[in-house]
Amino acid sequence: MASNVCRRAAAEAIGTAFLLAAVVGSGIMAERLAQGNLALALLANAIATGAALYALISAFAPFSGAQFNPLVTLAAAHAGEMRWRVVAPVIAAQIIGAIVGVWLAHLMFDLAIVQVSAHRRTGLGQCVGEFIATFGLIAAIESGKRYFPAALAGVVASYITAAYWFTSSTSFANPAVTLARALSDTFAGIAPIDAPFFIIAQCAGAVAALAMTGWFVSERTRS
Repeated sequence: MASNVCRRAAAEAIGTAFLLAAVVGSGIMAERLAQGNLALALLANAIATGAALYALISAFAPFSGAQFNPLVTLAAAHAGEMRWRVVAPVIAAQIIGAIVGVWLAHLMFDLAIVQVSAHRRTGLGQCVGEFIATFGLIAAIESGKRYFPAALAGVVASYITAAYWFTSSTSFANPAVTLARALSDTFAGIAPIDAPFFIIAQCAGAVAALAMTGWFVSERTRS
């Protein structure tokens, strides 16, 4: 059992590290090549993140479920899909992996490895954006696990790519990602002072999505 938990945690750490390397690395590359065109930089960042997410979910799903997100892990435990005693090591692995992924992105682009972001993302609109982004993500995952599991990687990747554009926050939708991006003073960063508000909004969005999908599933079962 311990070895299974270790393998699962390792898969989550590695997958989350690659995800953050993709998010931050593509943000750095996009900002350098876009020559001040923020729309073009965001488009490149969104496409690279979505493509990487699809590949990583496909690659790591057989080993850990490819959650890469503490809220997805908690939702899985809530649904009885994994034991609660596995939750803490998996979430710890996700957070550690996310931070390592940020550091790897900095290393690849010859930046200072240890940084603190000065990129402010503040205000009610940003928090509402995170609520919406996380609500949609968790709803898509919860529905997909039940009704279209084979297409779930594509659905999640497509949703995140779109949410980069239709949410005011550019869709972090993940506490581990938020904490790690606070350690990157780059295009993808978030100031540490703003990170707690994002995480609160993400948790609220996840709870609301779980409540909605639970209600939908119960109504479908009764009918």
